[in-house]
Amino acid sequence: MRFPTRRAHRYLLAVLLACAVSPVNRAYASQTATLKVSFNPARLGQSTSVAFHIRILASDGVPPPLTGLDLHYPSDLGVAISGLGLDTCSIPTLEDIGPVGCPAEARMGQGNALAEVPLGPEVIQEAAEVAILRAPEQDGHQGLNFYVQGNSPISLPVIFPGLLLAGTTSQTETIQLLVPLVGTVPGAADVSVARLNATLGPRGLIYYERIHGKFVPYRPRGILLPHK
Repeated sequence: MRFPTRRAHRYLLAVLLACAVSPVNRAYASQTATLKVSFNPARLGQSTSVAFHIRILASDGVPPPLTGLDLHYPSDLGVAISGLGLDTCSIPTLEDIGPVGCPAEARMGQGNALAEVPLGPEVIQEAAEVAILRAPEQDGHQGLNFYVQGNSPISLPVIFPGLLLAGTTSQTETIQLLVPLVGTVPGAADVSVARLNATLGPRGLIYYERIHGKFVPYRPRGILLPHK
């Protein structure tokens, strides 16, 4: 049985997007955020990957810098018990080596982002790749790291630390991200995140299990959709 598209989106009716705008030197006009969610595959009782597509718009063309993001979702999706993120990768490792220095079992997903930087009358855009990895626990909460790597004009990687938290009700959980401000050239505004596409789940992931002295590759189970 497959979820109709509208029902799949209604199933995540608890998903909320909160953008915290930090103080900056120039005034920003009003902004809006849109969120699209999809399952692949979308079959009841089966494991799946969840894709989040976030778009942030501003009336003056460039959104304010994103400093925080909360995603609320039904707890029976079971992200914490999905078989994803069996190992961890710390921020110092990511800063020194990048995701290649992390265990394969620390990867939980991937994606891409689009950043915008206003430079005078022009708006410079930069695409970046995103790796989602499990981080060490903090105060008993499962940690997450979003590793964002662009090429030009910002070549330095940016790491968004996050936590998997209990939601505002017993039926919800929350992925909470803290997004650091990223500067560019002196006198210019900070980088603004205009789009974030992320997939949390087994698609594109390969883990390794030791069996009879050999490492055998397998795909993690992923997020389990409920039977009803």
